This record gives sequence, structure tokens and C-alpha cells, in this order.
Amino acid sequence: MHEYSFAQNILEVALKSAEENNAEKIKKIKIEIGEFTFLNPEQLKFVLETISKDTIAENSKIEIEIKKGRIKCHSCGYIGNVKPEVEIHDPYIVGVGIFSCPKCKDNNTEIIEGRECNIKSIEIEK
Repeated sequence: MHEYSFAQNILEVALKSAEENNAEKIKKIKIEIGEFTFLNPEQLKFVLETISKDTIAENSKIEIEIKKGRIKCHSCGYIGNVKPEVEIHDPYIVGVGIFSCPKCKDNNTEIIEGRECNIKSIEIEK
């Protein structure tokens, strides 16, 4: 469950930002996660809600947006969305040739989007 370490980092950044802006309360945290992070949005939200107890982020609204993954094919130059050819049970196999180019079918590809985990915005109350 790598959601816990991501949630810890997200909360740490949110609390630091709120403190720097003299916030009394964090009302909302908006997060963008790439589909190739293999983070479960519901689990991430649950962990954030749990670890924010007794902080100024307690009871804040958590919004999570999923960003589609994109690849670049080094053989034909295709850049765009892709789906794994096999069902992925182990997230650590991403990026080792399981993505074939939908245009030329070669697997000489790299992930260019979809591994992000960004805080898009934090809404505070002073």
C-alpha cells in the first residue's frame, strides 16, 4: 500500500504551505495523480483523511483527479494514450516493455505522462 507514503508527503506539503500562509484551517486539497502511479484514489483519500486527524487539515475536502497515461514511441514517433497489453498485477513492471505503440505495434516506447502525483491547489481559511 504505497498510498500511505504518498499521503504523508501530500499532507506534509499541504500543512507547510498552510503554515507559510498563516492558515487556521485547510478546507480543500486538490490532487492530480497519473494512472501509472497505480495509486488507488479511494485508498489515498481514506489515508489522507485518517492521518490528517488532529491537524488543521482534519475534515478537509479531498478532490482527486486522474491524469491519463501517455507514451512516446521511439520507432514511429507516436505520442498519445495507451493501455497495457496485459492486465497489470505488479505495478513495478510498468515501463519494462509492456506498452506497445498503438500505431506501429513496436514496444520501443517510454512513458511521458501518467506517473505524476501533484497537489494542484490548497484552499485555506485564515
